[in-house]
Amino acid sequence: MATETLKGNTGGATGIRRLLLDNGALSALVVLVVAMSLLSGDFLTTQNLLNVGVQAAVTAILAFGVTFVIVSAGIDLSVGSVAALSATVLAWTATSQGLPVWLAVVFAVGTGIACGFVNGLLVSYGKLPPFIATLAMLSVARGLSLVISQGSPIPFPDSVSKLGDTIGGWLPVPVIVMIAMGLVTAVILARTYIGRSMYAIGGNEEAARLSGLRVKRQKLVIYGLSGLFAAVAGIVLASRLVSAQPQAAQGYELDAIAAVVIGGASLAGGVGKASGTLIGALILAVLRNGLNLLSVSAFWQQVVIGVVIALAVLLDTLRRKAGATPGASSGASGGVGRKGPQALKLGIAAALVAAVVGAVSFFNNGSSGTTTKIGMSLSTLNNPFFVQMKEGAQAEAEKAGIDLTVTDAQNDASQQTNQLQNFTGEGMKSIIVNPVDSDAVGPAVRGANKSDIPVIAADRGVNKAETATLVASDNVAGGKLAAKTLAEKLGGKGEIVTLQGVAGTSASRERGKGFADGLKEYPGIEVVASQPADFDRTKGLDVMTNLIQSNPGIDGVFAENDEMALGAAKALGDKAGKSVAVVGFDGTPDGLKAVEAGTLYASVAQQPKELGRIAVRNAVNAARGKDVDSMVKVPVKVVTEKNVADFS
Repeated sequence: MATETLKGNTGGATGIRRLLLDNGALSALVVLVVAMSLLSGDFLTTQNLLNVGVQAAVTAILAFGVTFVIVSAGIDLSVGSVAALSATVLAWTATSQGLPVWLAVVFAVGTGIACGFVNGLLVSYGKLPPFIATLAMLSVARGLSLVISQGSPIPFPDSVSKLGDTIGGWLPVPVIVMIAMGLVTAVILARTYIGRSMYAIGGNEEAARLSGLRVKRQKLVIYGLSGLFAAVAGIVLASRLVSAQPQAAQGYELDAIAAVVIGGASLAGGVGKASGTLIGALILAVLRNGLNLLSVSAFWQQVVIGVVIALAVLLDTLRRKAGATPGASSGASGGVGRKGPQALKLGIAAALVAAVVGAVSFFNNGSSGTTTKIGMSLSTLNNPFFVQMKEGAQAEAEKAGIDLTVTDAQNDASQQTNQLQNFTGEGMKSIIVNPVDSDAVGPAVRGANKSDIPVIAADRGVNKAETATLVASDNVAGGKLAAKTLAEKLGGKGEIVTLQGVAGTSASRERGKGFADGLKEYPGIEVVASQPADFDRTKGLDVMTNLIQSNPGIDGVFAENDEMALGAAKALGDKAGKSVAVVGFDGTPDGLKAVEAGTLYASVAQQPKELGRIAVRNAVNAARGKDVDSMVKVPVKVVTEKNVADFS
C-alpha cells in the first residue's frame, strides 16, 4: 500500500518531467519564464503577462500560416509584406473609397488569399523555388502597400480598431484572435484532408503524388491559407496601431519562421504542429518583454535572442535524436540507456538557464536604487541624431540621479507600442517617447495615461493622446531654412533633387513640407526629382547615383537628414561642394565635418543632445508632480563653413 502510494505521488512529478524532456520548446519557455521571474519582480504580474500575450499575437498568427507551408516543405518570406498590404487595402477602401467596413474587410482578406495563391501558382506551375517566389511577393506586396498609401499611414476604421482593444477592460482581443487562429490551425492540421496532405507532401512529395494526391492544387491551398493568416495578422496589427502603416511588419516573416522552427517543425517538411508554433511565438515575446524590463541594451537583446533561439532548437534536436536511439524503449536496459539522453537534455536546459541569466545579469544596467524610474523609447538608434539624443538623456539622468531605461524601436511602430506597454506595466514614473509614427503610438500612450504615468514626446508629437510636454525642434521651420539657404546659394534659379526620409514619418513629412513651402518664394528653382532614401547613408548613395544618370545637370540637393546628404555627396564625387550644393539636416558630427570640409554646403543643425537633456529634465519634473510647459522648442540653425566652428 505504501509502495502504491509512493508510486502515485511520484507519478505526477514524473509525468511533468517527461513532458518537459519530450518537448524542447516547452522546456525552454518554462526556463525563460522562471529566469525572468527571478530577475525582474515586474515580470510575473497579470498585466505584464497579458502584455506578453498581446505582443506574441501578430507573430503567432503569421506563424500559424507559415506552419502550413513549412510542414509541406516550403517557405514563405512574403507574410510580413502581405500583412501590411492587406491592412492598407482595408484602410484605403474603407476611408478613401467609402466602402462599407464589412466589404473592406472582405477585400483585405481576399488580398491576402490572392497573394498566397500567386505564390502557390509560381511554386506549383511556374516551378520557381519557394524562396524565390515568396521573396518576389515580399517586394511586390510592400511596393503595392506604399503605392496605395502614397507612403503615409492611413487611419483605420474605428469599428475594426476595436480588435486592438480589450474586453471588460482587461482581456486583450488580439490574444483571443491568436487563440482562435491557433485552434483553427490545429484542426486543419489534425482533422482535415488538406492537413494530412501537408504532412504527406512534406514527408515525400513524389510519394504523395504517386499515391494520388494532386500536389499542385494542394500547394495552391496551402499558400492561400498562409496568405489568409497573414491578412488576419495585418488587420490585428493595424488595429493595435489604429492606422495602416505601409512599412509595418518588416522582418516579421523571419520571426514567424523562427517561431515555427523553435516550436519543433522541420524546414525539411513533414513535421510541425500548432501548439509548438504558439510556444515558439511566446518564447520570442517573453524574451523581448523580459529583456526590456531588465533594461538590457537594444543591441545586446538581438544577441541574447539569437543565442536562446539556437539553444532552444538544439535542445529539441537532441530530444529527437535521443528518441530515435535504438533500444531506447526496451525493458530495464532501456531505462538505463535513457539516463544519458535525459541527463544531456537537463544539462542543455541548465545551460540555457545559465546563458539567459548570465547574459541578462552581465548586460543589465541595473537599478540605481532610486525611486524615480523613467523609460525612454527612441524610434531608432541606427542614426547618429538619435544616438546623440540618447547620450544627452543619459547624461542628464546621471546628473539627476534617476534610473533611465532606453529602448530602440528600430523604426517599427508595433515594437515601440510593445516597449511602451512594458514601461507602463513596469510602473515607470514617467515615459519619454520619440514616436516612429505619431498616430500609431497613440493607443500605447493612452494606456500610460490611464495609469497616470506622464508621457513626454521628444522630437515628434503624439496624436490622439495626452502628453505632459512636447520637446522638439521645429522641422517645418527647418525645412524652410534649408530651402532659403539652398536657393540663395544657387542665386534663385537652377535644378535640384530632394532625398526623402522614411515614408510616413512625421519628421520626413514636416521637413518636406517646410522645404516645399520655402521654395514657393523662388520660382526659378525647379525640383526635377524626389525619391525616398529612408534616412540612410547607403541608400542615399544608391539613390543619388541613379538620379545623376537621368539628371546630370543638377545644381543642388536637399536631403532630409545628414546621413542621406553624406551619401549623396559621395555619389556626386568632385561635384559635391563645387558645381553641386548639398544641404542636409540635423547637424550630426559627420555632417558638420563635411560642412567644414566643404563637401556639404550647409546643414540645418538641431541640438539632439540638448533635446535629450531637456526631455529628461521635463520627465523628472512631471514624475515629481511639478508643472511643465506644454511645448518646449529647441531652436534650429543653419550651419555653413563660416560658422561651423561654433557648433563643432
